[in-house]
Amino acid sequence: MDVKRVTSFGSFGGQGYGSNATKSTKATSTSTGANSSTGPSTGSASISATGNMKSGSTPPPQSSVASTQTNGDGADVKNEIEVGELGTSLFDSSEGYLQDNQWSTSFQGMAVAPFEQRIIDVLMAPVAENEIEIKPDGLLYLPEIKYRRILNRAFGPGGWGLVPRGAHSVSGRNLSREYALICLGRFISQARGEQEFFDQSGLATATEGCKSNALVRCCKDLGVASELWDPAFVSQFKAKYCVEDWVTHAVKGNKRRLWRLKTRSFDYPWVKK
Repeated sequence: MDVKRVTSFGSFGGQGYGSNATKSTKATSTSTGANSSTGPSTGSASISATGNMKSGSTPPPQSSVASTQTNGDGADVKNEIEVGELGTSLFDSSEGYLQDNQWSTSFQGMAVAPFEQRIIDVLMAPVAENEIEIKPDGLLYLPEIKYRRILNRAFGPGGWGLVPRGAHSVSGRNLSREYALICLGRFISQARGEQEFFDQSGLATATEGCKSNALVRCCKDLGVASELWDPAFVSQFKAKYCVEDWVTHAVKGNKRRLWRLKTRSFDYPWVKK
C-alpha cells in the first residue's frame, strides 16, 4: 500500500523542538488515484510543512475525507487523513515535542529558587511610559517585541524559549495554543495564546500571533510590565497621556467613541469631525 508522509508543523510556535518529526498519514482527498487509468484525481488536498492547505478544489467540510487509490496490483486502497475543521484540533498534537526532556509536559525547575538579583532588576524594572500603547477600546498594552527584548536582556538570546504544550485548536475564527515559558532550563509559566483569523490563507500569521500572545501572558509571572494590570496605574496613565473622542467612519458614516494617545491621531477610516 502506498502511504503518504507529511512533515509535521514543526515551524509553528516553538520551532526546532524534536527531530524533523514526520508522521504517516492517510490521504484527505476523494480521487481515483495517481496510478489509475480512469482519469486525474479530483478534490485532492494535502498539507505542506509550511502549514498551507493546497487544494485542487474546495475540500468538503468534514474533518476527514475518504480517498480511493489503485495500487500496483490493481486493488483499490482506501486512505484517510484528518484535515481538521473549525471547532476541532487543527494540527498534529505531537508537533514540536522534545524527545528527551519532555518540556511539553515537564515542570522541571519550577519555584526552586529566585533568579539572581541582576535578572530580577531587569524583569521588574518599571515600564517606560513612552513605550506603552493604547488600543481603540482603551486597553493599555506593551508591544510583544518589548517583552522579547526584556527577556533577552535578562537571560540572553538562547537563554529562554517558548515550548508548545499541545496542538493548535480552532473555535469559530479563533486560533489558540498552549505554551510554556522556559528560562535557563527552568519552567516559569504556562498560558494559552490566541489570535483571530478570517480564512486559511491567514493561518501562518495567526499561529505567530498566537505564540506572541502566549508570551505576553507568560511574562506576567515574571513581573514584566506588571503595571499594565494595575487598575490604579491604568487610570492615571489614561488621564495623563490618552484621550477618548467621538469619531466617524469615513466610509460607513457611523460614529463611535475611541481611545488614542494624545500624541497620535486616529487611524483611517476613523476621522474626528
